[in-house]
Amino acid sequence: MSSVSLSDYALMITGLQSPAAYPHPAERLTHLETHASHVFLAGDFAYKVKKPVNLGFLDFSALERRRFFCGEEWRLNRRLAPDTYLSVVPITGTPEAPRVAGLGEALEYTVMMRRFPQRALLSRRRVTPDIVDRIAERLAAFHATIAAAPADSPYGTPDTVLSALLDTLSDLSKGPVGAAEAGRIRSLSAWLQTNFPGLRGLIEQRRRDGWVRECHGDLHRDNIAEVDGRLIIFDGIEFDPALRWIDTINEVAFLAMDLAQAEAQPLARRFINHYLERTGDYGGVGLLDLYRVYRAMVRAKVTGIRLSQPALEANEVLHHRAEFVRYLAQAEVYTATHKPRLILTHGRSGSGKTHLAVILRENLRLIHIRSDIERKRLFGLRPEASATATAGSGIYTPEATRRTYGRLLDLAASILRAGYSVLVDATFLGRAQRRPFLGLARDLGVRCTILAIEAPDAILRARVAKRLAEGCDASDADLSIVDAQRSQHEPLLPEEIDELISVHTHPGADLEALFARLGD
Repeated sequence: MSSVSLSDYALMITGLQSPAAYPHPAERLTHLETHASHVFLAGDFAYKVKKPVNLGFLDFSALERRRFFCGEEWRLNRRLAPDTYLSVVPITGTPEAPRVAGLGEALEYTVMMRRFPQRALLSRRRVTPDIVDRIAERLAAFHATIAAAPADSPYGTPDTVLSALLDTLSDLSKGPVGAAEAGRIRSLSAWLQTNFPGLRGLIEQRRRDGWVRECHGDLHRDNIAEVDGRLIIFDGIEFDPALRWIDTINEVAFLAMDLAQAEAQPLARRFINHYLERTGDYGGVGLLDLYRVYRAMVRAKVTGIRLSQPALEANEVLHHRAEFVRYLAQAEVYTATHKPRLILTHGRSGSGKTHLAVILRENLRLIHIRSDIERKRLFGLRPEASATATAGSGIYTPEATRRTYGRLLDLAASILRAGYSVLVDATFLGRAQRRPFLGLARDLGVRCTILAIEAPDAILRARVAKRLAEGCDASDADLSIVDAQRSQHEPLLPEEIDELISVHTHPGADLEALFARLGD
């Protein structure tokens, strides 16, 4: 196996832009280029050819390395896109007349994929709440099945994480920075020095608990497509194991940052909360800001590398330059300090607690935890599983309810200590249920707001009946439970109330006023 010269490689890239280079019809031929590869969209297929470059964080300088990493790309990406990643094939022939999957000595190697329209990329289309929910569910299922790093591996240690952050900051300072960008880089460096020591313990504990896994590694909108209702998550990192053997919350932070950078902050919050609901991994919340800072800096770094490459058009330079600035600004957003708040709902089933909570979690910086979901998690049930039972039996015994509120209390404490507001979505009908949460707020010195959520009795019953008929919600409350809750309801006492907001969900709450009262 021999490697072609750089001049012959350039000839080969030109030759691959001819339909004659392919063993199938390739009239619709498009050439795309990134900082590390050339992609040829040829007929019904796509071919990715790695550049013979060494960028420090990746080394494709030798043909044998490019062949190996083509194989790794195929292996890793088939986990999330098995119908898209087809095979690794050689490029033969001559530099002037290359042949994909031809006979003879290999000039180069390429990953063969099934082609999809570029307009299907989430970076080129409107991202809907439904798409975000399906990504969260797909990612949660993926993270649950992939391998965890061995305890003695170097991946995911505090020193490894810090090294990646410092290396990225160093690379950024060598990039296309003006005075404003240099100031942001200094600010990010100072924030890291101040805050990282306090996160070391959590990073190490999560590694020991098995949250460092062989992830996708590069999860952003450019690497996700939707075709005929089917999600394709592709182009995971193959070139450096350390960049994919990461904390799963690091992966979540990447797409959340990317959605926010695209001015889709409500979708970013929706994605985080839905993923956490599916996984129960609320212990990772304390690292969200750190990893979102890191991911924004990485995207700025990649954009800076693209800016340094030759033959860019003037409009490309302007585009990449603006992107570089935006990513640095986005990184700085996550270094802001916030005053966390504890928010409790208070109301019977069907009053609209969860509907309101979902709206709030998309518009405010908070984590939403829901009793219906956490109760089922305690008993090993999926949120959508039916556990219908009469009040006081099954998973709704007094002991099961006590355990559920205990779990909610533990989660709320963890999230508040991580610097996030938390909305605890439960009925909180009894004073004994509310008392520990009010005590938690006092102990942590945070504000506690109770949302007293109300609706007419007929509306409660109609909503619960509709929900049961549709069978698409985690709540198992039926009309008998709604009736039982009437006698269980213990009104709020003056000494319980730090800050009370009454919310009438029929015909509808004043959401803007509510956002204003609950914001930082």
